[in-house]
Parts: sequence; structure tokens; C-alpha cells
Amino acid sequence: MQHKILIAGAGKGIGLELVKQMLATGNNIVMAVSRDISQLRILEEKVNINSGSVSLIPVALDFSKHDFTSVLDKVIRKYDFKPDIVIYNVGLLVNKPFAAFSHSDFDQMFDTNIKGAFRLFQFLLPHLAEGSHLLGITSMGAYQGSAKFPGLSLYSASKAALAVLMECLAEELKDRGIRANALALGAVQTEMLTQAFPGYKAPLSADEMAAFIADFAVKGSLFFNGKILPVSVSTP
Repeated sequence: MQHKILIAGAGKGIGLELVKQMLATGNNIVMAVSRDISQLRILEEKVNINSGSVSLIPVALDFSKHDFTSVLDKVIRKYDFKPDIVIYNVGLLVNKPFAAFSHSDFDQMFDTNIKGAFRLFQFLLPHLAEGSHLLGITSMGAYQGSAKFPGLSLYSASKAALAVLMECLAEELKDRGIRANALALGAVQTEMLTQAFPGYKAPLSADEMAAFIADFAVKGSLFFNGKILPVSVSTP
């Protein structure tokens, strides 16, 4: 079965590996959205030439900006792209002691990590078919009752808001047959992990976690709706 998949936050790390996993079937069409699409452009040339069609659509967008939906609207109309899987993997982390955070730090993280998700999902509502799956990628730092760490209070709070938004979307959209879930990721070896925990070696690589997410995005809505699921063998 072919899926049309929109992945937000696809330029590097888990997001980029997730794009590769979704394209590996040779059947899916992926719209990959990121502020930096340099790696996606390289992948696009290889994938689209090999497939003989448009399988990967890179889109340069900043989810903290207020005008991104107009850009996305043009691309969706151009390709008649109606996704049945949407993955919000966008994440901005500023690591500081709580007392050192500025109002600007707060606005940047919440605009990116939760307001961007709200605006994206709201914008996509008319384009989603029955049976679509909305997936928010959040963090074990946002999971209630999990270990918390200094310097990550605003990041964790913004990701917790994303997790609860997915719970609420599951309820709001159930009459349309649209399902929504959140995955709270533990330690994965990425640039963001290094930023949060310098020198720490994670037990999972980005491509290993991406493989799990890709499988869940396709199959998870058969078994789960409105759930925040921890995906972790370790939290530093």
C-alpha cells in the first residue's frame, strides 16, 4: 500500500533517517520539511532519478515562523499531496539553568515545538483522509513521572504540551476516523542529545530509532489512539 507521508523536522538526525526508511519501500511518497534541506536535496536527486518519478519532495520551512502555511499550501497544491501519515519531529532545544532562561528562549522553543505543530495539524485538517495517522515525536523528558534533568525545563515542558495535544487531537478527530499518538523517545545518538548531555553515549542510533518510528507510523494506528508511548531503553 502506498502512503503519502509528511515529515516535519526531516533535515538531519532521526528525521532524515526516517525519510530514508519511509522511502526504502520504493512505494511511498514523502514530503520532507525542514529549515535546512541541504541533505534532503542530495537524497532527492538520487531517489527521484532511481524511481523515475517524484518520490521525495523537500520543502524548506521554519516552523517558528508565522507565514509557513502559505508556503506549504503552494507545495501541496502543486503536487496534489494529501498525506495520510503526518509526523511532527520538529525540536528546538536550548540548554540553560532555569534562572538563566529569557523570554526569547521560551518563545523560540514553544513556537517551534508546540505552536508549529498546532498550526501544521490545523492547516492540514481539510487535506486528511479517513484513516490518517498523526504522530508527535516527543521526549522522555516530557513524560510524566520520568527522570528530569537540569537545563531542560522549557524543552521538556514544550514537548509535554505536544504530547497532550496529540491526546486531544485523537478525541477531536475520532469521528473522522483520524488517529493521533505521541512517541516519547529516550536516549538516541543525535546532535540534540550531545547538546543536552555532552559526552554521553546513547544505546540507540538515529537510524535504529527511525526504523521503529517508521513502522509505528504505518501500523501503530491499528492498535493505538490518543496514547503517549515511551520508547526508551535509557534516559541519561
